[in-house]
Amino acid sequence: MAQIADKRPSFPRFTGQDSVDVAIIGGGYTGLWAAYFAKRLEPSLSVAVFEAEQVGYGASGRNGGWLSAMPPGNRATFARAGGGVEASRALQQEFVAGVDSVLDILQAEGINADQHKGGALVAAHTRAGLGRLVARRDADLKYGLTDDDVHMLDRDAFQSRINISTVHGGLFYKHCARFHPAKLVYGLADTLTSMGVGIYEGSRVDSVEGKTLTLANGRVTAARTFICTEGYSGQLLGRRSLIPVNSSLIVTKPLSEEAWQRIGWNGLQCLSDSAHTFIYAQRTSHGRIAMGGRGVPYRFGSGTGGAGATAQSTIDLISHKLSSFFPGIPFEVDHAWSGVLGVTRDWNGGVHWDPASGIGSSTGYAGHGVTSAYVGGRTLVELAFEKETERTTLPWVGYRARKWEPEPIRWLGVHTMYRLFGIADRWEERRGSSRTSLLARFGSRIAGLHE
Repeated sequence: MAQIADKRPSFPRFTGQDSVDVAIIGGGYTGLWAAYFAKRLEPSLSVAVFEAEQVGYGASGRNGGWLSAMPPGNRATFARAGGGVEASRALQQEFVAGVDSVLDILQAEGINADQHKGGALVAAHTRAGLGRLVARRDADLKYGLTDDDVHMLDRDAFQSRINISTVHGGLFYKHCARFHPAKLVYGLADTLTSMGVGIYEGSRVDSVEGKTLTLANGRVTAARTFICTEGYSGQLLGRRSLIPVNSSLIVTKPLSEEAWQRIGWNGLQCLSDSAHTFIYAQRTSHGRIAMGGRGVPYRFGSGTGGAGATAQSTIDLISHKLSSFFPGIPFEVDHAWSGVLGVTRDWNGGVHWDPASGIGSSTGYAGHGVTSAYVGGRTLVELAFEKETERTTLPWVGYRARKWEPEPIRWLGVHTMYRLFGIADRWEERRGSSRTSLLARFGSRIAGLHE
């Protein structure tokens, strides 16, 4: 975000009293998409977005820039919750369609967010990791992807795309696009302004009681209210409904042409790996590498970490991972920041609408937030205005995970899970194991990640 801070639009603070048809709490992707589709549905609606800090302050401005087709959660759990495998297949297909739908809207609205649909590569650095990718592809096919959507690559085929020295092979996903996170936020905000949406920054909503939103310097009456605060939802939805899990990102200085010739990456694919403590990365439009991963995963008491200051130990950890991918190439870190994503107890997201109170929410994206925000924001509008569509019957609509444990149990649980994953990764790498560590399998099942 620091690179284009001078291009960030500025919006006023809300003061006084007002009455609107739709009040949206949160100026990230979910809230902005909800505002967009509300105005598309009925241009005469009065719609206002209230953001506590600045638009894109949370995960929407700090994510890794992946527009992917992965749903927010465990497809097997959604299938068990209602509708069976076919319901989860419908959810998966909606997210596949969502990738191209977002790209089409950006083109139609003239929003340049450096978007490029090059797919996504998942690298396996160990034989155990490659085995997990085989199982993952089997699950993908079961839940709605096709052979054309996802296929296996051997070592040579993978390295012909991105020359990672230690790769054993991997997966290629067709439906994924790279983009610049902040540029997407700012482009959407500018579009909404032209559509007549009111956007207010520095306007924290302290409480929602029925049709009344109370702010520090005012009060709003709304016929419908959408809570779109993702990892910052604790105050409004309850601190045990979902927790803010931390993720960090580094961006290198531009690489030389010689370095890019050695690395490849000419297809501008998004990149992740099959490690339990996985990374996510992209080659940016300015010839940099942006790579993200977990540092300190969770702060005691569901702390959100403020503006994103990142510990040097986390920067070093991600930098070391990058250097292990491409040994011999000098990387200099130019920017680093952290942010939080919303995670429910079983890592499954949900869209909720209560017609009696006129209040709804879409949260719990667990790191798959870009397409989730688009689908979730659009679905909220359709539910609120009683428009039956293919989205309003998807299995994440109305889905609720059980609550997180109280502190200090949840802090211990989250940190223990990530510790187990880290140990498992090192164990698999040292031993060259062909089977996933029992520690990692135990951690995955506790977290509800296993399909």
